[in-house]
Amino acid sequence: MRVTVRYFASVREALGTGSETIETAAADLGALRDELIARGEPHASALARGKAVRMALDQLMSTEGAALREGQEVAFFPPVTGG
Repeated sequence: MRVTVRYFASVREALGTGSETIETAAADLGALRDELIARGEPHASALARGKAVRMALDQLMSTEGAALREGQEVAFFPPVTGG
């Protein structure tokens, strides 16, 4: 299936791009993250499993178990704080 992946803040800086449209066989967000990590650098470092990375699916905060569907927008970004 085809999904749009958007990257924000330090993840975007590490990857050198703000978005891309990709073909994936991933069933959920966790599997998509693993596919991207498997691409090697710089994805492996930016999205590493030990690194705190938040995810959103169609602009709603989501967990790794959230199911993917054709045409959805996925976002990866570091945790943010405000005040």
